[in-house]
Amino acid sequence: MPVLVEAGWGGVVQMPWSITWTDITARVDMVQGVTITRGAQDELSEPQPGGCTMTLDNQDGALTPGNPNSPYAPWVRRNAPIRVSALHYPPRTGAGPWPLAQLCDDFDSGVVDPALWSSVVGGSAEVGGRLRQPMVSGVTARHTSVRSWTLTGSQTTVKLCTAPAAGGSSSASVSWYVLSQTSGTRLRWHYNPVAGTLRAASEVGGSDGAAVSLTYSPIDHAWLRFRETAGTTYWETSPDGWDWTVRRSITTPAWVGTDLVQLEFATFRSGGAPDAAEWDYLGAVARPRFYGTVNEWPVSWSGLQSSVSISATDLFKRLNRLPPLRTCLVEEIVSSYPLAYYPLTEPAGSTAVGDLSGTTAGPLTVAQVGSGGTLDLGTAAGPAAATDALPLLTPVSTSAGKMLASDLGQGFQDASSRGWLQLEFWFQTSTPGRVIFGMSGAGGMSQQVWSLDGAGALQAESGWDGFLAPSTVTTGNLADGAWHHVAYDEILQQVWVDGVLRASTPVTIATELRQLTVGGYKATRLWSGAIGHLALYAVPYAAPIGAALATHYEAGTTAYSGETADLRITRLARYAGVDSVTILGTTHDPVVGQGEAGSSVVARMREVEATESGRLYAERDYLGLAYQSRDLRYNPDASSEVFEIAYADTETASIELADDDQKLVNSIVATRPGGATQKVVAQESILAFGLYEQDMTLLKTTDSSVVDAAYWRISRYGNPAPELREVPIEAFTMSTYLDILDADISSYFTVYDLPDQALAAEMRVTVEGYSETIAENSHRIQFRTSASSTDSVWVLGDPVYGQLGITTRLAY
Repeated sequence: MPVLVEAGWGGVVQMPWSITWTDITARVDMVQGVTITRGAQDELSEPQPGGCTMTLDNQDGALTPGNPNSPYAPWVRRNAPIRVSALHYPPRTGAGPWPLAQLCDDFDSGVVDPALWSSVVGGSAEVGGRLRQPMVSGVTARHTSVRSWTLTGSQTTVKLCTAPAAGGSSSASVSWYVLSQTSGTRLRWHYNPVAGTLRAASEVGGSDGAAVSLTYSPIDHAWLRFRETAGTTYWETSPDGWDWTVRRSITTPAWVGTDLVQLEFATFRSGGAPDAAEWDYLGAVARPRFYGTVNEWPVSWSGLQSSVSISATDLFKRLNRLPPLRTCLVEEIVSSYPLAYYPLTEPAGSTAVGDLSGTTAGPLTVAQVGSGGTLDLGTAAGPAAATDALPLLTPVSTSAGKMLASDLGQGFQDASSRGWLQLEFWFQTSTPGRVIFGMSGAGGMSQQVWSLDGAGALQAESGWDGFLAPSTVTTGNLADGAWHHVAYDEILQQVWVDGVLRASTPVTIATELRQLTVGGYKATRLWSGAIGHLALYAVPYAAPIGAALATHYEAGTTAYSGETADLRITRLARYAGVDSVTILGTTHDPVVGQGEAGSSVVARMREVEATESGRLYAERDYLGLAYQSRDLRYNPDASSEVFEIAYADTETASIELADDDQKLVNSIVATRPGGATQKVVAQESILAFGLYEQDMTLLKTTDSSVVDAAYWRISRYGNPAPELREVPIEAFTMSTYLDILDADISSYFTVYDLPDQALAAEMRVTVEGYSETIAENSHRIQFRTSASSTDSVWVLGDPVYGQLGITTRLAY
């Protein structure tokens, strides 16, 4: 089949390295095919969540959710990971000998092809769409090709679908060879089920003392490859047939350049229970098309025939269902994985303060010390960019008032004993000599207190059995009525105040800490002022994070205003639990802070994308995001094209040259947060077509950059040129099939030999998205495109992009 569909039963989609994928391709209804949608409708609309639909055979009930007899139970459920790849088998062309890459077999016919395989022994056979080699004690199974192939400058690829178990054998072997014309001289991938190893060998006389041995992983080593190029031979593995890792390389043996070679699959075992090795997709070149999760498993019947018509969605489904973001400061702290985190942002009238770490840390409750005093939650205005109100503590005296107390729990106590402690907190006061917070162990034996001394300087106090030794940090008077942020790293003994390293303070935080009091310690030195965002971290592997915690000062004061768009996208992705973001392009302007709460993470990302005229979308080969800057599309030329296609080779029924006012804009009113409202117009366009006005709110840091962005839009769409907006292609039959599959969002290709009525003989287009259907011997792709010339910018002296009055659009 020209497609590979795999389900990650029981796997976690955001942990692809942990998923063992199951091939369910044989269940796909290839008459209907697999349909995938990706990208945007045009360059002015947002890329939409990618989707995939297909119908799967369920005659055995294996895909019925909740069926305890399913071999996949209990993992046939919503949000099961799924991925789809297109497979291309290079055709054998011309007269032999042929490149080894053209030795291809999908093993689907059930009959061994004698034109490919010269010797089949030991029960080796095509079974269920795979090459199946039984492993029976004392029997060697072999599947050997004809000797008609050359490895020089070529490669060969296969998937080891089923790796047999040791099964009580004293020795067992699963091998894949490239055989020279000399017996025992060969390249070998060798899996040893008894030792659990995978070896890459270049054998002479049947042995190789320098073979590289790997601990076998059915995930990482699912695909195997031999490859020779420019005098070097490689052994490579891949989890998906696309992303390869070199496991060994050597100078190409001399015989590779002279001998016709054979491929051979061989298995053997001595003793133990019978088993089998299975191989598939020999010679297939994989191209990922979709990676996401299944939305539902609806079982339907036609008479007694059962099927499941599933739909799946890419990463954006997961992102779109996330709750609204909290303030930038809260998101920063939560995404740093604290062991206990008390934002102290509960509204007025609350009687307790909760922990947001998701651990077992208990809530902070109000504790009365002496009589009188107040502790008003939701009253004090917090740091500038952290808009949530914080508690205001107003004691009557140092020993009469209210504070907060909590039992951090056994989990925190254990973790604080095993690792190093880091912490951070915010405070505001005009009264020195008071305690911000304190911690102690069971019975008060170990203690740690953070306070201001009588001069308002920060100090850390630590001790045991009631004794506290102060260590003062050179900070000057912090009791100045302003908000201050403190981060401490026990590993490096460093204290950061307001984002600045103030001292390496010899403070050792006591172990087995459990009791926490905020706003006082041991019923004295009660805090007068406000406290917020207290976070405690335990780092078991001696990884200092104090410098990273220190950057949270900027989160609370500016929400990182001024950081570039690529960094902002990466930061927002981290809030969503997405660690992989591919940044493409180099032009990334500064953006203002997005500190307030309320918007979704996707909405925040789209704000940045729109501000920068960028492109944000989900990857199609793993769970990750890609963000493209606008300069990635500047001035495309022939060298940057993915492919070319003649008009006659497309499905011409749907091609049309569009020239309308769909994208026309000639007047823009633009503004930015806290900035001026400005207007940019294209008078010639208004005179010719009438007024087409648009409002834009951009996250720019200067008014001039807002004008630049507005001009960029006006200059491109004040008089849009006629364009091809859709280009359908039956790609499967094209010699450039793999090149066509490589086309993705923002890729270029050229349609040439257009009909005489076209405005030019050829037109270069930019891919904005596509819909595709992969069926038996068919792969139809409907590309949604825009005119590449829209993104051209002026280049002084360039014969194409330097023409005055024609290509004088300035880069932005």
